[in-house]
Amino acid sequence: GHKDSVTCAGFSHDSVFVATGDMSGLIKVWRVDTKEEVWSFEVVDLEWMEWHPQAHVLLAGTADGNSWMWKIPSGDCKTFQGPACPATCGRILPDGKRAVVGYEDGTMRIWDLKQGTSLHVLKGQDGHQDPLTCVASNQDGSLIMTGSVDCHAKLVNSATGKVVCVFKLESTAPKAPAGEGEEAESNSVESLGFCNVMPLAAVGYLDGTLAIYDLSTQSLRHKCQHESGIVQLLWEESSAVVYTCSLDGAVRLWDARSGKMISEYRGHSAEILDFAVNKDASIVVTTSGDHQAKVFCVQRPDR
Repeated sequence: GHKDSVTCAGFSHDSVFVATGDMSGLIKVWRVDTKEEVWSFEVVDLEWMEWHPQAHVLLAGTADGNSWMWKIPSGDCKTFQGPACPATCGRILPDGKRAVVGYEDGTMRIWDLKQGTSLHVLKGQDGHQDPLTCVASNQDGSLIMTGSVDCHAKLVNSATGKVVCVFKLESTAPKAPAGEGEEAESNSVESLGFCNVMPLAAVGYLDGTLAIYDLSTQSLRHKCQHESGIVQLLWEESSAVVYTCSLDGAVRLWDARSGKMISEYRGHSAEILDFAVNKDASIVVTTSGDHQAKVFCVQRPDR
């Protein structure tokens, strides 16, 4: 029943419901066991959508700068009004009481979900110079990381709203000046995430760099180079292994302690657009521009 490309899909925390959202802003929620549609709603163009970690509550960000929160299936609704530009990324923090939302104008807001008020706003020097592309939080929600087209990743204390540090990737290759009609090679932060078992964070860049940062010393620990841009990265739940998928169609596993690649999985003939790892890190599911989804078995005896 969707009218446009379905760009978002996700299961509720207990897998009772699954939500699907399309580009035009139509969101539908289905009961998994009966396959019945229990709720639907239409917003303006949808940017992202996420389920609450403990409740049947759905959060979504739209192109007009609003973030929406609904109770499912009752449909009780709250809106959080951002600046008049797209809410490009968002994440509910682990306490389930706050959410962080990033915007196209480079600002970031931490929202109190119950009160509907903004607890902290990062803009100007504290914000980013370009649109935000991704946000993540560590396991207890004390730290937030934001990534942007400006190639910076910022570490933010979620309680105070203060920037703890800024990670800038120093480019190793000198950039050739763009000639007439040529575009300068663009780079941006595409994905980021925190390790659960060590004070490490990973940032994936469009130029193919995976940077592993040490949070205790706020320094770059490893640089892992890919042949082409990183689309998405995910940490294994209970180890210091980070997975990347990239525009060259491969999934790679990296040991964040040594910075070495553990293994590489190929099989797509086009870029990987998104991927997921199951809880015990035995299976990776990928989707690609080659119109295929693949399931890789990544379990190994030594891990």
